[in-house]
Amino acid sequence: MKPFMDENFLLETETARTLYHSHAAHMPIIDYHCHVSPEEIARDIKLENITKAWLGGDHYKWRLIRSGGVDERYITGDASDREKFDKFAQVLPRAIGNPLYHWTHLELKRYFGCDLILNPQNADAIWEICNERLTRDDMSVRGIIRKSNVTVVCTTDDPADSLEWHKIMRDDPSWEVKVLPAFRPDAAIGIEKPGFRDYLRGLSKASGIAIKSIDDLKAALEDRINFFAEMGCVASDHGLNYIPWEENCKEKAGAVFKQALAGELPGQSEADAFKAAMLLFLSEQYAKRGWAMQIHYGVVRGANSRMTAKLGADTGFDCISARDSSGAMYKLLDAMESGGGLPKTVLYSLNPNDDAYLATAIGAFQGPSLPGKLQHGSAWWFNDTKTGMAAQLTNLANLGILGNFIGMLTDSRSFLSYTRHEYFRRILCNLIGGWAENGEYPADMEFLGGLVRDISYNNAMRYFFGG
Repeated sequence: MKPFMDENFLLETETARTLYHSHAAHMPIIDYHCHVSPEEIARDIKLENITKAWLGGDHYKWRLIRSGGVDERYITGDASDREKFDKFAQVLPRAIGNPLYHWTHLELKRYFGCDLILNPQNADAIWEICNERLTRDDMSVRGIIRKSNVTVVCTTDDPADSLEWHKIMRDDPSWEVKVLPAFRPDAAIGIEKPGFRDYLRGLSKASGIAIKSIDDLKAALEDRINFFAEMGCVASDHGLNYIPWEENCKEKAGAVFKQALAGELPGQSEADAFKAAMLLFLSEQYAKRGWAMQIHYGVVRGANSRMTAKLGADTGFDCISARDSSGAMYKLLDAMESGGGLPKTVLYSLNPNDDAYLATAIGAFQGPSLPGKLQHGSAWWFNDTKTGMAAQLTNLANLGILGNFIGMLTDSRSFLSYTRHEYFRRILCNLIGGWAENGEYPADMEFLGGLVRDISYNNAMRYFFGG
């Protein structure tokens, strides 16, 4: 029997072990999509205790603890940090097969030098070990980023954001890691939301443009895109429940926007027409600047309406959508391509059943300008499990070119989540190593090693920065 999480964790063959230890393990990290706070990096805060580091804002873990039958007081309520930690330690041992079990113990090993298993018997010792380590200077937020060998972090930022913390980091000669904004205009195109008009007032103030028409809205967004570009932005991100599409959307969008300004909430087809038209406009802006356009979709947000109303969004009540967006996706990409505004694009669906269609969709729109211009994004959210990552990689390999893949991201609010890159790289090396050992690919270790280094880091650097 193999020991738990030793140096060859998840590496089933000798080839896999060589690929990981000699090639993947020491590659830097570019975290091109995450939700960490730029303010906390700029201020170089220290995390108060392991509960704050592990459970603060982490709806992955909140959802897990709820599934263990724990009262909400010990999850998002007024229980003490130690009580919340103890509930996590109580529930986690039963989560066999869940990636949170692996991630948690990777974080204990890599950041705290702790090989103990998190359970109620070890809770006291782990609490003391982690909290003592968090007091050290090398475990400040910047220390954790340095320790993780991160070279670039792309945060997720609203168009109206001042980016003041990014400016501080840009001008700080003591800070060598690039922390760049990523443009997230969801609120600017969420025309069906009750707060849409209020949001426009803030966007108008940030841009200095009075927004009285759809052309004004486009001008305001272009102004903010220019500002983000000055701040080093190389990517946008769009969080959509599904892919919107309506024929003749450009012709319809202006009237729909005018109605929204008058206080009329649009119907679904009207909202879809507006959103599709705005996505086409924004894609042209991104293409002009060489940005990558990331699209995340396939989610039902706030499925538990009572708890979402009580606790708010991003608290662990979302789930996978079974809605078919394939037809709309093809039409949206085709409209971008036909209009000459198809940017570098990374597509993520929360529904794993979409893996094959995404891998074929990107193949229909590739071109000579950049190998892998369109990307099937890494296994996202509910899919970033051992089986989910392997499935996404296998689909991409079967139907496209795995060697052009830009690899893993954290998509996390936690500074301890960089171990997810290690998890991904071990799974990648195990998959490739298995194919080589099975005689499905030549055992050319020099070439395979280069392939692994590219997928781990180099491809993403070339994709986002042309390096």
